[in-house]
Amino acid sequence: MSAKPEGRTRGAGGFVSAAFARLAQRLVAAAGGSRRLRIVVVLACVLALDAADKGAVGAVGLELKRSLGITNTELGSLVAVSAATSALAVLPLGVLADRVRRVRLLVASIAVWSLAMVFAGLADSYLWLLFSRLALGAVMAAAGPTLASLIGDFFHPGERGRIYGLILSGEMIGAGFGLVVGGNLAHLMSWRSTFWFLALLGIVLIFVIARHLPEPARGGQGRLSPDTAGFQGGERGAGGNADGGRSREDAMRVAVRDRNIGPDRARILRTDPLRMSLWQAARYILSIPTNVMLIVASAAGYFFFAGLRTFAVVFVVRQYDLSQAVVTGLVPVIGLGALLGVLTGGRIADRLSSEGHLAARMVVPALSYLAAVALLVPGLLTTALPIALPLLFLAAGSLTAANPPLDAARLDVVHFRLWGRAESVRTFLRMGAEAVAPVTFGFVADSLGPGGARSELGLRYAFLIMLVPLVANAVILLRGRHAYPRDVATAVASERTLGEGRES
Repeated sequence: MSAKPEGRTRGAGGFVSAAFARLAQRLVAAAGGSRRLRIVVVLACVLALDAADKGAVGAVGLELKRSLGITNTELGSLVAVSAATSALAVLPLGVLADRVRRVRLLVASIAVWSLAMVFAGLADSYLWLLFSRLALGAVMAAAGPTLASLIGDFFHPGERGRIYGLILSGEMIGAGFGLVVGGNLAHLMSWRSTFWFLALLGIVLIFVIARHLPEPARGGQGRLSPDTAGFQGGERGAGGNADGGRSREDAMRVAVRDRNIGPDRARILRTDPLRMSLWQAARYILSIPTNVMLIVASAAGYFFFAGLRTFAVVFVVRQYDLSQAVVTGLVPVIGLGALLGVLTGGRIADRLSSEGHLAARMVVPALSYLAAVALLVPGLLTTALPIALPLLFLAAGSLTAANPPLDAARLDVVHFRLWGRAESVRTFLRMGAEAVAPVTFGFVADSLGPGGARSELGLRYAFLIMLVPLVANAVILLRGRHAYPRDVATAVASERTLGEGRES
């Protein structure tokens, strides 16, 4: 009589194993080989760790409010101060990302972050917790410029939207992990256990990076081509391109050349970017019209996401009168929508670019923002969960679909020797927006619905008001799509003039 259950168990286990095997095969194919997938996973884990920390603050928000007696504004400040210190620290770290071994910089920053997280779990007052968040923001600022520079040197231009989508999926998974696991740990044990668990994950990630993340050569000589193991490590490179010396040009750059789109000669670099001071580099980076538009769009998008991430759990609990356990069960559903969006947006933009649509990496994010707003308005207004859930699922996907094309486009229009500093300037402004967002959301929510039964109304109004920057994003990107090809041509001309790199 025991044979049947055993057979059923074995059958179910075989089904699960087969499903995991198919998923692994699809991931290997999407990344272009197991070596490339390993790089993608490690970089995604770095973003996941940072996002899990930020998501955990929102997940333990109710426990923090009860334990430390804080308001919505003070809860938002916990995220704001770490974002503010990241904004200040990222500029010098961007300089280091262009000049030192980036893997070592990443390992050092995560080690200090883990230590700061331990102290956050020991906090016995709001001020102690606030100061620990200052340290957390400063050390994780290295992630932005370091990862952007590594992605540019590991992967070819024509696939960066797709690769960015895979790596940014770590941000989505990390945010959901922080909300679900952080919320459950706080509910079962205490909010302190959430921070200590994240510190442990940081220590594990240090060993993973040291073992599985090599330092690529700068300028394209060490890029990993799909389905090849021919990676040449080393800071200065050794032995040519991974594809045997064949130059894999981005379809966008080929289209720019074939259509005789000329560069802006006034902005062609004739001085080695490494000799530029931070101020000179920042001035040049902000003189690129497309880059400025991309920075503004990124900052506005993360402004909304930071507010949503901080107050989503509090809002949903009060809007639909749900328990913490039920809410954490809904998080994976919304997170799946965000994950599908981030995996799809870059792929769509890359395909359109390969078909000759020059401004695809500008237009796809613009349309994604408009779709997100159109879905979020009814999703936030309804009080019926069965109606809200599919709308929020699709809105999450639309919102995150904008990020991979935006990130890929920033590498297209900047000389590779400026990638670290360009990302640090972008991160400085983005983190500034993230720092302001939670406090702004909390203040608007407290002002429009102070306390009691009207608390959820205040958060609802805050979310609706903050949709305006997303609409502005779409307008900016659509108006600026004509500048993008010219700025790509200028970056190519700068690299040729200086005689560095085979591609960017």
